Amino acid sequence: MPVMGSMHRQTPQAALVSLEAAAAAARGGFACMFSSADEYETALISERRAQGHYARHDSRVPLALFGACALMVTGTVLLFG
Repeated sequence: MPVMGSMHRQTPQAALVSLEAAAAAARGGFACMFSSADEYETALISERRAQGHYARHDSRVPLALFGACALMVTGTVLLFG
């Protein structure tokens, strides 16, 4: 690839070809391996699952919170009913 200082010694056609080659090389550096955002997100979620980010925890806390809320609603209905 020519240096900017030597551009004036080239013919205009050679300079244009060189510039087009440099532009194609620059665009290639920004290429993405995914064709769409959906494809990227699918790959990202698959990778995170493989790392254990979305592992299910066998916890009884949500069940206990639901039970407590149900008791509070029942108590409120009985109190004001």
